[in-house]
Amino acid sequence: MRHLLIALAMLVALPAQAADKVTLLLDWFVNPDHGPIIIAEENGYFADVDLEVEIVPPADPSLPPRLVAAGQAELAVSYQPQLHLQVHEGLPLVRVGTLVATPLNCLLVLEDGPIASPADLKGKKIGFSVAGVEEAVLSALLGKYGVTLDDIELVNVNFSLSPSLMSGQVDAVIGAFRNFELNQMDIEGVPGRCFYIEEEGVPPYDELIYVANPELMDREVITRFLDATEKATQFIVNNPEKAWEIFAATAPELQDELNARAWVDTLPRFALRPAGFDHGRYARFEAFLQEQGLIPSLNPVSAISVDVTAE
Repeated sequence: MRHLLIALAMLVALPAQAADKVTLLLDWFVNPDHGPIIIAEENGYFADVDLEVEIVPPADPSLPPRLVAAGQAELAVSYQPQLHLQVHEGLPLVRVGTLVATPLNCLLVLEDGPIASPADLKGKKIGFSVAGVEEAVLSALLGKYGVTLDDIELVNVNFSLSPSLMSGQVDAVIGAFRNFELNQMDIEGVPGRCFYIEEEGVPPYDELIYVANPELMDREVITRFLDATEKATQFIVNNPEKAWEIFAATAPELQDELNARAWVDTLPRFALRPAGFDHGRYARFEAFLQEQGLIPSLNPVSAISVDVTAE
């Protein structure tokens, strides 16, 4: 008995095991797209799996994947289309999980405007904010209606997508997120209409993903991270109103009508299985980018996405 008591005393005296620290770089400022991440933090799901996650909004939205590639953070929220291009650039990056499992991007026009079909955009101006993938998406979408990129004028409106459309600077914009810009325009009394790219010839893809450096990543740590965000997603789906209250309470700027509406529209798009992925989806989008002339060759899916939970 004496030896047992001594052993128990020694166990009690041992310091608690320190949580593994993970730096997660977001793609943008905190918004409803990041719901599972914030809920996992607020509900203690990261702590439950011995993780201490530092959630960092970027100063420059283009930097997070590159910082992860350089080993300055463990994870970043990024975009599947951009990942394909970055892998071809030689950046050491792979997709390790999914946050938003459907496209959010759309071709946005005024609801009561003259554009009833993409065919009506011939000779018109289309605004965009990110060069590269957007041209490929637009080319595929317009091509379905016999319109080419030579038939339209592309205007770089930076991140002023809906304002440039509402002001008449352009006739349409590509790259607008259906869960935000549509709500923003409606709130401002200038309703918009989306042409959903995955219904117009563009292969469906994962809008928001988690990327890591395959040479530096800790699979076991990332698996725990994904387990926590999966639990958070289940909580959100089961308790959408309570989850919104928890999410919105984290920052005053989230407590407005736009974010409340976006929360409802984003909820069904969260990945229910963050660690799972569709091999064919990544292969098809890689082939699409090659067909559009954006990449010179086809990478195997294993160079783009990995299953960190696999043995």
